[in-house]
Amino acid sequence: MHKLLLTLATELGSALKERNYKLAFAESCTGGMATQYITAIAGSSAWLDRSFVTYSNNAKIDMLDVSSITLEKFGAVSEQTAAEMAKGALLASLANVTASITGVAGPDGGTADKPLGTVCFSICLREKLHTETYIQHFTGTREAIRLQSVKFILSQLLIKITHLSQFE
Repeated sequence: MHKLLLTLATELGSALKERNYKLAFAESCTGGMATQYITAIAGSSAWLDRSFVTYSNNAKIDMLDVSSITLEKFGAVSEQTAAEMAKGALLASLANVTASITGVAGPDGGTADKPLGTVCFSICLREKLHTETYIQHFTGTREAIRLQSVKFILSQLLIKITHLSQFE
């Protein structure tokens, strides 16, 4: 396991626990990797509610209520889909905050519009009924893209939880 990701997961857990918040994930291209780093931390059950691995479009629709229209219009790798995934995880959990990840980790699947390494994210906070989305373009192998994706979302969650006033 990567030490930096474990450190981020530990710090995020402390911030969530301090606020008595629960977290839920909706992961696609990372296949549960973000949750893997969270659950590597002893005591994470105090602040992790659940995780959804929704690799297929059908899973996104069935488990997270992502609209088939959104998937058809914008694709699985889009900020719109990421936002619906995060909102769906919020509605299907007891979490105060949710995060989603959907992207093209490769080595295949990239297009001119969404090249290899394109990853979309969303964070949704129940308290403020607000969702933020992000798009990043990572480089490297499939493993490197997935690790960079996990680093990005854990870092963004940590920022949002420790500075809730930024979440407006």
